[in-house]
Amino acid sequence: MKISIASYSFHGLRAQGMIDGFGYLETCRFHYRLDAADFWNGILGPDELILDPSFQRKLTAALREREMTVANYHVDGCHVWEDDPGKRDHHHRSALEHLKFAAAIGARTVRIDAGGTGKTWTNEQFDFIVRTFREYCRIAEESGFRIGPESHWGPELVPDNMERLAKAVDHRAFGILLHIGHWEDAPEEEGDRRLARWAVHTHVDARITRTRLMSAMKILLDAGYEGYWGVEHHSGKNEYAEVEYQLAEVRRALSAMALEKETAR
Repeated sequence: MKISIASYSFHGLRAQGMIDGFGYLETCRFHYRLDAADFWNGILGPDELILDPSFQRKLTAALREREMTVANYHVDGCHVWEDDPGKRDHHHRSALEHLKFAAAIGARTVRIDAGGTGKTWTNEQFDFIVRTFREYCRIAEESGFRIGPESHWGPELVPDNMERLAKAVDHRAFGILLHIGHWEDAPEEEGDRRLARWAVHTHVDARITRTRLMSAMKILLDAGYEGYWGVEHHSGKNEYAEVEYQLAEVRRALSAMALEKETAR
């Protein structure tokens, strides 16, 4: 089963100094019995650490020792659009360094947010975001991964915007981290269905797990989704147990759908 756990799921423990990137790998491999990592840069540390070649070598060695792949690397703090040109340039330079890091650790997909506020992008914002993602896509293609934004915050939460962006970027290395059901200005099933064909990774939160997990997963599978199912928990409390519950439900849904498919033959 292609399942991962977004390391943001342990942000409460991270804030308490009770887990780091290496502890996260140990937890995924030996507690939850997974062979994929789903890194949020916040669990790894500040940029000064993450972008240090010696840290990258240690992390790559830890992945290799545990025979783990990196399903996704989602990066906060270097989103594409900022109104201030100086911040925008800083984010661009930071993103390029994080793309080198993603290549170094063998990430299959990368999420960098588009940025912006409210529910729409201006023409200036949209054109800049498209150009920048095309640049990132060229780098991603050369490095062997796919890249794009998440249905996460700001205009990214509106399906119209994300569909327009995907069509405008129009690059085979472009893809969306589809946070299942996380949409505004449209029914969540509609948002999932419209963007499913661009999905290269997913985040499955607790609400979806409890309400419409299997039907949501079928929407993506019907669209040809072949990526990982990224369990993500948000409460910051009781994280080991809450993640275990969500993980079990995702495993159960995948098993049920596999059995259903086999029975139908």
